Amino acid sequence: MASRRQTLRYAGIALAGIPLASCTADPNGQPDPDTGSAPAGEPAPTTAATALGEPEVIATGLEAPWSIAFHEGTPLVSERDSARVLELDAQGEPREVGVIDGASPGGEGGLLGIAVFDGFLYAYFTASDDNRIERYPLEGTAGALTLGAAQAILSGIPAAGHHNGGRIAFGPDGMLYATAGDAGNPSDAQDRDALAGKILRMAPDGAVPDDNPFPGSLVYSWGHRNPQGIAWDESGAMWATEFGQNTWDELNVVEAGANYGWPEVEGIAGDGEYIDPVQQWGPDVASPSGMAIAGGTAYIANLRGRRLRAVPLGDPGTSAEHYVEEYGRLRDVVTAPDGSLWVLTNNTDGRGDPGPDDDRILRIALV
Repeated sequence: MASRRQTLRYAGIALAGIPLASCTADPNGQPDPDTGSAPAGEPAPTTAATALGEPEVIATGLEAPWSIAFHEGTPLVSERDSARVLELDAQGEPREVGVIDGASPGGEGGLLGIAVFDGFLYAYFTASDDNRIERYPLEGTAGALTLGAAQAILSGIPAAGHHNGGRIAFGPDGMLYATAGDAGNPSDAQDRDALAGKILRMAPDGAVPDDNPFPGSLVYSWGHRNPQGIAWDESGAMWATEFGQNTWDELNVVEAGANYGWPEVEGIAGDGEYIDPVQQWGPDVASPSGMAIAGGTAYIANLRGRRLRAVPLGDPGTSAEHYVEEYGRLRDVVTAPDGSLWVLTNNTDGRGDPGPDDDRILRIALV
């Protein structure tokens, strides 16, 4: 499928939460009228930030946190380096639910993404030789949760000190999706037999779904460098953020079986062999990690860029920036049960400048 066709498919998605007037492109950097994306070689146009509620700090003192999930309304947080899973009480005080025993933290590896489904906590973590996904029964009630015995879901995802991917989430189809980085071996991204450099799709027990694009394979999409954010819009379309190398970070619409080009291309290339991103940014203002979709807008947490970026899905070649440099590195953003955004800072991961209360969770009302 050509890149132009894919972008057109999503260009007409209606906004439900942010007025189009607040996301008008800079007249000096208009997106291409055929694709809705910035012209090749240019970053996506940005606009003044749209109105969001004032961030409220609801938790402090977290250590290299990586992911947020909710179990029956109770927030759960993963810590990369300690391999702890924490629950938060109504005052934001953390309590240890359990430690992922097989995790072997180092560099960008450790306990990464978590997700909750059907009474289980799913965890993506770096072990001594590979990245793995396991699940654990969540036992007890809020304030006294524990993890039951580990159940293996998937092992053998290549691991390294960097580019581990690590985000997991259940899609609207009830399948588990996982982002796997190239683990420092770019050629693996173009090898469909390798798990690295892919977005993977599996049943909750780790089995290969019959309707995956490649028979007998967990590979859902390929040609990725280090994807770390995935979310679905109201139509069921899947969106993903991806760390580029030195030139462009990306926002992609993910389609089954599609090749996103790494390492042959980076950013918008206009090569019909690969799917182009719908938006790209220089790594110094991005390094996009977790993302959430709410009200027709994708909200993206940025690490090096130290900002929350909002992309209107009806005009995905534009974006608005929020809280630039105010809270440092941002690792994850999720939609909470009350409809607000929860944003996870990441200043204690060895690359930030932590303040006395870091790391924190911010609650932001959508207004």
